[in-house]
Amino acid sequence: MTRFRPCIDLHQGQVKQIVGGSLRDAGPGPTENFVASDPPASFARRYQADECLGGHVIKLGPGNDAAAREALAAWPGGLQIGGGIDLEQAPGWIEAGASAIIVTSWLFVDGALSMERVRALEQAVGRNHLVLDLSCRRVTDGGWRVATDRWQTITTTPIDTATLETLAAHCGEFLIHAADVEGLRGGIDEDLVRVLGRDCPIPCTYAGGARSLADLALVSELSNGSVDLTIGSALDLFGGDLPYADCVAWNRAH
Repeated sequence: MTRFRPCIDLHQGQVKQIVGGSLRDAGPGPTENFVASDPPASFARRYQADECLGGHVIKLGPGNDAAAREALAAWPGGLQIGGGIDLEQAPGWIEAGASAIIVTSWLFVDGALSMERVRALEQAVGRNHLVLDLSCRRVTDGGWRVATDRWQTITTTPIDTATLETLAAHCGEFLIHAADVEGLRGGIDEDLVRVLGRDCPIPCTYAGGARSLADLALVSELSNGSVDLTIGSALDLFGGDLPYADCVAWNRAH
């Protein structure tokens, strides 16, 4: 059954919610929906108390390692960690308390997926401690392709049956943001959720555009209950209108 999964997004050492498509290496800073006054550890402790399992901490750019370690230390083994992680860093994040590492960009060389790197990470941390982030953008010829480097670079890797089946043999889960709708609270990418529900052979979490409790029910319907949903900007924890307590209640009822 589809479950709500929480998140702690870190930017410049603070918990924030930003519009995913506004992340750039150059030019003005990202569009911020919310900047928290509470430290990362407070969110981790709250998720632990409410038994919101499978959540993730994402480091959006440099300067977030200390904040990430604070969150992981507050709930050892309770949160996944992602954002700029490579083979050298991966084991250290598991030692710091992450339940799994989340990796995208390091897996790609010149826009092409490196299975050698996938296998190296699997060997370094173990399949069940590896989450492959296949966050993606729609492309003009139809479908979606994985986007790296804070979703600025569209790779040659499509989100399709072959990709998902091949990579599922090397990781415990997938995390897939729909970068085009991330942070906009304009609704989920229903077509993408259908594809994930149909083709993902292992646990998968979708993120992007969720705005109401009805979206949890919609993801459950479209994926036949096989895809979980991360909700960020829409939550009242992050300045939105959707009560976090309602999402906790959904999990407890399902």
